[in-house]
Amino acid sequence: QVQLVESGGGLVQPGGSLRLSCAASGFTFRNYRMSWFRQAPGKEREFVATIDWSGERTTYTDSVKGRFTISRDNAKNTAYLQMNNLKPEDTAVYYCNAAGPRIGLVQIMSGNFGSWGQGTQVTVSS
Repeated sequence: QVQLVESGGGLVQPGGSLRLSCAASGFTFRNYRMSWFRQAPGKEREFVATIDWSGERTTYTDSVKGRFTISRDNAKNTAYLQMNNLKPEDTAVYYCNAAGPRIGLVQIMSGNFGSWGQGTQVTVSS
């Protein structure tokens, strides 16, 4: 059974940084693409970033390019999202997603496939 547990969220001032972690279990982590999504109050869940099984290929939504970095450690079964220069509009619940090798990138980015964690709250405010 796929289990994903996010951590690392919190309250941070604009311009600050946070590092989210997603601890995975119940599946062969190194074979899965890992992604981060977020959902702000009153809005639909949106794609943030994704990383392939090897960690060599990453894709980001335009609004976080140059500020966020997705990474993974296959030895620790953990994915990360380093968030720098945070802005108030980054405030949301951040979710980790795991998708098997047969699910394509476009499908993953739609948010309609894969398994989900419970989310971690990120609040950017002064």
